[in-house]
Amino acid sequence: MADKTAAGRRNGKTTSEPQTAKPATKSSSSLSIMDILRIVGGLFLLNCLLSYFITNDSVLWGWRPWFIRPAVLTRYFQGPVHLTDAQLVAYDGSDPKKPIYLALNGTIYDVSAGARVYGPGGSYNVFAGKDAARGFITGCFAEDGTPDLRGAEYTYVASDISLPAEYSLDPSTVETEKVTGAVKSYRSNELRRARKQVKDTIEGWAKMFRGEGGKDYFEVGTVIRPEGWLEREPKKALCAQAIKGRPKPRSAPAQGQAQDAGAQYRGGR
Repeated sequence: MADKTAAGRRNGKTTSEPQTAKPATKSSSSLSIMDILRIVGGLFLLNCLLSYFITNDSVLWGWRPWFIRPAVLTRYFQGPVHLTDAQLVAYDGSDPKKPIYLALNGTIYDVSAGARVYGPGGSYNVFAGKDAARGFITGCFAEDGTPDLRGAEYTYVASDISLPAEYSLDPSTVETEKVTGAVKSYRSNELRRARKQVKDTIEGWAKMFRGEGGKDYFEVGTVIRPEGWLEREPKKALCAQAIKGRPKPRSAPAQGQAQDAGAQYRGGR
């Protein structure tokens, strides 16, 4: 070995052991995917905490998706409920072992979370165990516990338009004289406006019962009714309270609109 080294020196070359090069350290100022996820997760958590602090109820600013609500998940896996009007009566809250159901225009909702309101002794217990869509329009809870909405639109029609005979409690309010084209147009516009308000009012209640207003209610199924059931039902006269609350004539100085009896309740509680 010494001879080889000496020979190498004589030839002007120096041999040495091979050295392993150290890998260069790569420096980068860019964020990794994990850093981005941590930031996003932190902001989301902060947003949830802020939402709960302000609303004192929800971590998603009032949004309650069905997949984070245990009762809704349970119903989802059990499948929809299909009941007749007679079967629906059993879910009026009188049996503590059963949920409290009410129906609105053929759709059944679970309102067990509002047992204080919809259970026995509650201010809205009159709606439990039935489809009282008409009562939600007219505000006549006792008289209008029916899904029959025929004529309910007159709740929102100006009071200077006479009621059709089948919807009138007082024969003197029924119009017997021929009307002019202008009056027909006025009446047509009023009915169009009123039917839209009926639709909007029903949808307003439906949103609340679906839990969109922050309450823990949810849809569970539908009411089963035989075909042609509505035509076999006698038409109901507009209740006295609804007649009294009809809006003033549109031509009057103080133009008005009939009040939706449940608007404040749906939005405020």
